[in-house]
Amino acid sequence: MNRQRLILFILVIVFGIAAFWSYNAMPRPKTIATMAFKPGQQAKSSRPAPDKSARDVDDGTKLKISLLDKEPTPFKGYRRNIFKPVFVDEVKIAKQRPITIKLPPMPPPVPAVPVVIKPAPPPLAHFTFLGFLKKGSVKTVFLAKDNDILLVKRGDIVAGRYEATTITDQALTLKVMDTGGTITIPLIENHPLAMVR
Repeated sequence: MNRQRLILFILVIVFGIAAFWSYNAMPRPKTIATMAFKPGQQAKSSRPAPDKSARDVDDGTKLKISLLDKEPTPFKGYRRNIFKPVFVDEVKIAKQRPITIKLPPMPPPVPAVPVVIKPAPPPLAHFTFLGFLKKGSVKTVFLAKDNDILLVKRGDIVAGRYEATTITDQALTLKVMDTGGTITIPLIENHPLAMVR
């Protein structure tokens, strides 16, 4: 803390010295007792009057506005195109004939590669088997889709077009409502449903 106070004290002293010096260095207005010339009176110069012949000599210190009124005279000297290349021989270029450039033949077009369209996964592939619950003679299968859990019992409809017909410990049998066919799905925990026809 003492060091900070010492630095502050030194800075205050430096500021005081700078303020005193700037006040003393400031210019002061001065007065004179009498004026040499009265207001409005022209001072007599001690220099001799300039000679008229000396006035006509152009020493380059005066601007002659009368020169602006004259019409500019056209330049009669050598003119050159400043945008023209410097080292170009125009005669050689004028005598040259255009050269025809033969392009190499174009290669035959490559046949388009057929695009293989993969069939969309069946709607049941989005479901994952989590497990089942057996309560008496009724078995309930737990299926997960995204963050939702679906409970499927015998007679329930899955994915809008499949009806659960048989549920065993190893497989789930679904009936396709559109076609009337049946699908057997093996139940493996934490695996997506895979169809076996």
